[in-house]
Amino acid sequence: MSYQVIARRYRPQRFSEVVGQEHVTQTLSNAIASGRIAHAYLFSGPRGTGKTTIARIFAKCLNATDGPTVDFKDDDERCMEIAEGRSLDVLEIDGASNNGVDQVRELRDTAPYAPASCRFKLYIIDEVHMLSTAAFNALLKTLEEPPAHVKFVFATTEPEKVLPTILSRCQRFDLRRIPVAKIVAHLAYIAKKEKWMIEAAALQAIARGADGGMRDAESTLDQLISFCGDKVTEADVLSMFGLSSQAQVISLTNAVLQGEAETALRELHELTSGGKELGRLVGDLLNHFRNLMVYQVSKGDISLMEISEAEKTALADQAQQADSHAVSRILEVLTDCEMQLRNATSKKILVEVSLMKAIQSTSAMSLNEVLDKLKELRAEGGGETTTPDAKPKRAAAPKKTAAAPKAKTTPTTMTAASTVPTDMPKMWVTMMACLGAFTKSYFAGAYPLSLENGVMTIGFLEPSSSQMELADNKETNKVLIQSLKKLGQEVREIRYTIADRPADWVVAAPEKIATGEAASEAAPTKPPEGPVDMEQFKNDPLIQKALEVFKGQIVDVRT
Repeated sequence: MSYQVIARRYRPQRFSEVVGQEHVTQTLSNAIASGRIAHAYLFSGPRGTGKTTIARIFAKCLNATDGPTVDFKDDDERCMEIAEGRSLDVLEIDGASNNGVDQVRELRDTAPYAPASCRFKLYIIDEVHMLSTAAFNALLKTLEEPPAHVKFVFATTEPEKVLPTILSRCQRFDLRRIPVAKIVAHLAYIAKKEKWMIEAAALQAIARGADGGMRDAESTLDQLISFCGDKVTEADVLSMFGLSSQAQVISLTNAVLQGEAETALRELHELTSGGKELGRLVGDLLNHFRNLMVYQVSKGDISLMEISEAEKTALADQAQQADSHAVSRILEVLTDCEMQLRNATSKKILVEVSLMKAIQSTSAMSLNEVLDKLKELRAEGGGETTTPDAKPKRAAAPKKTAAAPKAKTTPTTMTAASTVPTDMPKMWVTMMACLGAFTKSYFAGAYPLSLENGVMTIGFLEPSSSQMELADNKETNKVLIQSLKKLGQEVREIRYTIADRPADWVVAAPEKIATGEAASEAAPTKPPEGPVDMEQFKNDPLIQKALEVFKGQIVDVRT
């Protein structure tokens, strides 16, 4: 007798033998027991999950000699004919090769004839989504009101391609991907019965590679037995099918989470040199980081995942290395990589670049986080800020003049008008015009108090104390001193204090100073508008603080 592959030899013959589809088999069993048998069924789901197998078992249950029953005898002649594919009343049709109107018309014309020997005539159409629209339409009337002895069973991997008018006339059952644990248990049962020695890790690797399909797992096992004999190890599985071990995947994910770019690239090189398939590797990484995200969000609920003990331990350790937001960003990078990998010519380069992006994303902030942090900096006036990896830093205290050491707590009003030149309003507007847009806004609530002995004192109103701290910096003072020098004023130092506005001080409104509108009104010497001064922009205290917090750099400045 010719050799029969494992997938056929161990094909379930009863509903009780079907693995992982209890929601379907139980419903059909109850329907048969209660006599509530519909005229049309649609089984949908991934490949190798049992669609055609369940259809055949359903046919045996309906046409058993003592039927309809789920407890038919193994030696029942009708059931044996159906199982062997020689029953005249159970017709299996390939929808891919019989997808035309003519084939459907032939089916429709033969349906009214009574069964040859069985109770029901069953039409099992596999890959029914391959039928043309015209063929579907030709089947509609017969499908809606078939003869009492006719039952239709459709199977498809793509139910969304089936016409809605067909779906509405069928009872639909969605078959699920079979869990890894159940595939492992079934393979272990086969190995025990065949007296094969297969490592538990090897069974786990086969189940992971099958992607929820029992037929794929059984075919893989069959191939491995031909290659290795009656003893199979995990290394055999990994080398033969280009899979990565759990230990290798965990090691690579550790390198990504810890930001070890060199280690990640070395491990990727070792995997590719060993013949590992990059598509499967990226899929394994995606699955692991998905499990990590679920582990973090669910606070360690492993019932939501299909993982081994080794992976469980790894997830517990990795959950402390990065938060769920960072893991989500890594998943986005790997998802993009998987989508691009199908059409990439240099797959290894694409994966390497994606790993680098994934490593960088662990320390990146989302746009909302950046905006919230900038708002916080604005509100605090560049004061204390905290970062995940840096201690809080206190902004430098504002300078105090010798003449007014307690200006912050005791506001003073300038009374010596003689210390201020008579053309100070125009001079002040010109000074503001020389400042950048950001820096200019800090002086909206400021007024010159005095100019004598080479020292200019600038006062701020009490509510503007935070702005004073930002304004008081070396680069801003340098720009102000240079602008005064151009106006013929030799000033060596700029001082700041909190003070009330002088009663005799008349100048454009602060908001005009901040926007630069006053310069055109009172200062004909204002420099012409042009591109933003890059150096001045970089030296702005708020910009410097933002760069410090976010560990960024300025690439370009646009207005």
